[in-house]
Amino acid sequence: MKFQLKNILAVMAVILAFPSCSSDSETPAVNELAELTKFKEITNTTHTIELYAHSGALEQGYNEISLRIKDKTSGNYEKNATVSWIPLMHMTMMTHSCPKSGVEKVTADGTLYKGNIVFQMPQNATEYWDLKIDYTINGAAYTATSVIDVPASAKQRVTTFTGSDNVKYIVAYIEPHHPKVALNDITIGVYKMESMMSFPVVDNFKVKIDPRMPSMGNHGSPNNVDLTQSTLDKLYHGKLSLTMTGLWKINLQLLNASNVVLKGESITDLVPASSIYLEIEF
Repeated sequence: MKFQLKNILAVMAVILAFPSCSSDSETPAVNELAELTKFKEITNTTHTIELYAHSGALEQGYNEISLRIKDKTSGNYEKNATVSWIPLMHMTMMTHSCPKSGVEKVTADGTLYKGNIVFQMPQNATEYWDLKIDYTINGAAYTATSVIDVPASAKQRVTTFTGSDNVKYIVAYIEPHHPKVALNDITIGVYKMESMMSFPVVDNFKVKIDPRMPSMGNHGSPNNVDLTQSTLDKLYHGKLSLTMTGLWKINLQLLNASNVVLKGESITDLVPASSIYLEIEF
């Protein structure tokens, strides 16, 4: 009996020892698609391109879009592609593009690629957006194009206007995704129209903000910080003070590098809203 008990205890000790050793050496798998939802597949004869977004859909305004490229024959996802894209709005009398970033690999060993596109106008019954994706893999070039759904946003998430310098600008709301009753970090993109196909980021401007609640006597909030451009991401960052839940109109003024107001008005008793603004509701 003593011999059997000693053997049982020895076996148990070995079993308990092995998991602790193996768990230290194992690296948890990273889920590339965490918090992302697939909303579209674009195909050609060789690949299926899967498109993902946090909300599972696109909308008028700023959209962060991720994609994976799946080989139809092997079922594997490509890890070494070079990707670019061209969004096009097909209107009755013209075709134009919109502000867009490059498409970059998210992680070196992953399969996910990411960028952003600002759709300045929504689709309608006769006008629509499509997305052309060009990519190369091991020196071979491929392309795929498909119509995409870009419905109007429920709130004003992007505004397009001509400044006093006769340049057409696009200002798009980016963050916060989940605003709170607090002093929020706010991010906005500012772009200009160079041509029907070119909409680069505007450098060294300033965006003044004056958030108001139209349904609550148009009251404002304290401690807002106007937006200036970051050298890291080229976007405009500031602080947005929200003192209660509800619909907020973020009144804007766009100033150039010389602090000249190109568009937008200061809010007064006689001027309750700026001609350019963005909206959030939470």
